[in-house]
Amino acid sequence: MPSSGLTRSRLGVTVHQPGLGPLLDLRAGGFLDEVAAPAALAAATTGSGVIGFSQGLARFLATRWLRLQLLVAAVASGALIRSLAPLLRDKHRDPAVLLLDGSGCHVIPLLGSHGRNGDQLAAAMAAFRGGRAWRSGYSSGSGQLALDCFGTSLGWRRGSGDWDGLVKVFARQPQPMALVQESGSPSWRATAAAARLQPADPLPPGEPWLYVGHRAATGATAHWHPPVLWLGLGCERHTRQAVLEAAVEKSLASAGLAAAAVAGAASLDRKGDEPGLLALCRQRQWPLKIFTAAHLAAVPVPNGSPVVARQVGTPSVAEAAALAAAGTGARLLAPKTVVHGERASGAATCAVALATSPRAPARGALDVIGSGPGALDQLTPAARAALAAAAAWVGYGPYLDRLEPLRAPQQLRLDGVLGKEQERCATALAMACQGQRVALVSSGDSGIYGLAGLALTCWLDLPEQDRPDFAVHPGISALQMAAARLGGPLMHDFCAISLSDKLTPWPTIRQRLHAAALGDFVVALYNPRSRERVWQLQEARSILLAERSGSTPVAVCRQLARPEEQITLTTLAELESSTVDMLTLVLVGNSQTRRQDPWLVTPRGYAVDRGVESG
Repeated sequence: MPSSGLTRSRLGVTVHQPGLGPLLDLRAGGFLDEVAAPAALAAATTGSGVIGFSQGLARFLATRWLRLQLLVAAVASGALIRSLAPLLRDKHRDPAVLLLDGSGCHVIPLLGSHGRNGDQLAAAMAAFRGGRAWRSGYSSGSGQLALDCFGTSLGWRRGSGDWDGLVKVFARQPQPMALVQESGSPSWRATAAAARLQPADPLPPGEPWLYVGHRAATGATAHWHPPVLWLGLGCERHTRQAVLEAAVEKSLASAGLAAAAVAGAASLDRKGDEPGLLALCRQRQWPLKIFTAAHLAAVPVPNGSPVVARQVGTPSVAEAAALAAAGTGARLLAPKTVVHGERASGAATCAVALATSPRAPARGALDVIGSGPGALDQLTPAARAALAAAAAWVGYGPYLDRLEPLRAPQQLRLDGVLGKEQERCATALAMACQGQRVALVSSGDSGIYGLAGLALTCWLDLPEQDRPDFAVHPGISALQMAAARLGGPLMHDFCAISLSDKLTPWPTIRQRLHAAALGDFVVALYNPRSRERVWQLQEARSILLAERSGSTPVAVCRQLARPEEQITLTTLAELESSTVDMLTLVLVGNSQTRRQDPWLVTPRGYAVDRGVESG
């Protein structure tokens, strides 16, 4: 899994992420630090370098312009525009340029809003800084889809077509535009931003229309290609890469298929070390799946060969490998095509199968978001940036409701139900494997009684090459928020125990409560009571009372950091379970915790004569 990080140097900060070119700090002699980091993180890229300069902005840019993919500038807008003007070529080749205001919080995408993902980068950077992205483009300013770039966030490749013409017509006319989607997930069409794209059959004559699918030439104005095609490849020993490429091109062309829709390649395991095959996959950035002869022999194919079966143990390599890689429900679109090279350069066979769903984990990412207690001002900058960068949000409905003001019109929202955490994780991971960047939202801290562990387990169950990027973004837990509201109850050792026995047997929970009581820990009780579980809190209270005084302070904290917040201070002896529900955290002090309304404080140490440690 790619890693990311920041390294200080004399000239600036190096941001390590996959695929991004040089990133420049345009503040003379300064450090970029966290101002630039979120942009790189939002792009999920590596290899970017941050460089400082001391004089000559125009000259400095001129010597680096051709190598840049992203430029983040914190200088006067006039100076930047005058320096950039002589360098501009066209929107397809120029880098994205983002301008920061004097506070470093608000961001304006000046160039590359679509083709270089400038809008998305600006949104993530502004979210990280607690600011706003000021957008002037038609699509981003009006809440419409940016037709020429929206597919990138879904893991698609942009194909041929009159993209400029399509975008101009979409901006000019108020009526819906015709859409034909032949493959790939249609879930994106449920977003508000996609409302003006409508499936049409028949197509309106003479009108522009957009195609989404695996075919190369359809008569559409422009094409997006989801990764749904799998190539089955077989070859003689030491077949050259050029021969394999010729077989691929011939197969795709014979069926009118787009190379941009290829998800990957597959072959027999004994071909897994072929230099030409490996070089082809490396150059095209295609994952290579290999299968045993027994696996391929069990795949029904239309053109099996007894000769091939005698040679390699399966009657088909190319067709069987393509269907096996494409998975359940796959269809063979191009039967095997054989290409012979010249002068002993080998021979290759290629077939193409269509999968029922896209597959491009190398383009996708799963971000597990700790949304905190629910108040937007309690979200961490990293969580805000990850939410802004995601193509889709997946989570329990009420948790997503609290984040709804941050969701953009082009971001898909998928609501789950309470108790279906496994399904939510599976849904989010499947979408990330399709090539999308997905935010899986958990309340509080996703790593504390949240979804991080379950999502990580599902991710680790995948083969390594099938794993999208994975990151956990912490949030403020109910325990931390309760401590902040109460003042200082966690100044000494503490623990958290969930009273829900749905996943943990009650005897184990009872044992942990005994240990916490004997150890004199401050105890945070999660999931203290529900409609079905009405007795556990009272038993927990009895266990704690066996080892500590009935006058021990207790805080009953409900709906923390939400409009309905209510905190009640009581004692262990007087704690009533009827005032507690699943939206409540119960915080029980230790033998040293004292109450001084409206505060609770636990001293740093027990031995008063040794003084108090400071943290």
